[in-house]
Amino acid sequence: MKRYIIILGLLMAVQLHAQVVNEPKNHPKEWSQSYEPFRIAGNLYYVGTYDLASYLIVTDKGNILINTGLADSLPIIKNNIKKLGFKYQDTKILLLTQAHYDHLGAMADIKKETGAKLYVDGADAEVLKSGGKTDYEMGKYGVTFKPVNPDYILKDKDQVKLGSTKLTMLHHPGHTKGSCSFIFETRDNERNYKVLIANMPTIIIDKKFSEVADYPDIEKDYQYTLSEMKKLDFDIWVASHASQFDLHKKRKPGNPYNPNVFMNKKEYLDQLKELEKDYLEKKSEELNGHNP
Repeated sequence: MKRYIIILGLLMAVQLHAQVVNEPKNHPKEWSQSYEPFRIAGNLYYVGTYDLASYLIVTDKGNILINTGLADSLPIIKNNIKKLGFKYQDTKILLLTQAHYDHLGAMADIKKETGAKLYVDGADAEVLKSGGKTDYEMGKYGVTFKPVNPDYILKDKDQVKLGSTKLTMLHHPGHTKGSCSFIFETRDNERNYKVLIANMPTIIIDKKFSEVADYPDIEKDYQYTLSEMKKLDFDIWVASHASQFDLHKKRKPGNPYNPNVFMNKKEYLDQLKELEKDYLEKKSEELNGHNP
């Protein structure tokens, strides 16, 4: 009888701690649509879906995968890596630009299947462990992705090294507390390229900054990120969503290798200006809120 009670207690504990993943389904169809993988520049490849960008960086010591899309992106990413002639099991390091379900929905499974080590911006670590439940905005949906424990915590300007590739993580908070970008150098037979994988600071709240109780520094973080991102120097830029850097206008499936189509810094700065306008409009709500 005593043994039965202990077993029953353990089963109840497991049930209480079980995480039911409720990935939101009201997202654009492009997020789940497959897309032809291709070489962007040097050892950087696009392996994501039509809109959710995932990047593979290939080195002689294994590969780095940045972002994993939705949960249903897993077979697309695996197949895209294979199509390019690389091995999925050679994935050694996992990175992400933001802790939202549409960029790490498949992260826990890929980590388990490959044994790769996950490096994250420290400010997003708790959200990862909670499966998104502790996110200041998306937490309202509960657990939106399988909880995953980071192996290494990164802070601003920390470096991630694999083979001859060295990425620098740039802390760009606001969209999430630990949103980040990566910058690194690569080369092909023609030249060297400085590449920015940018997490653009879009605003997702429909309330005032001051009303976001779980993120009191949100306004200050957006201001910091917009300022820092305008200072960056690079040759090529891409982003967390294909639509953010107009991938489908720049490149059609079957097009030959051409890094030059991603070398448009003015486009990047123009987008930051638009995002800064959004930020200033949101900030003005604070002042207008005090007027009768």
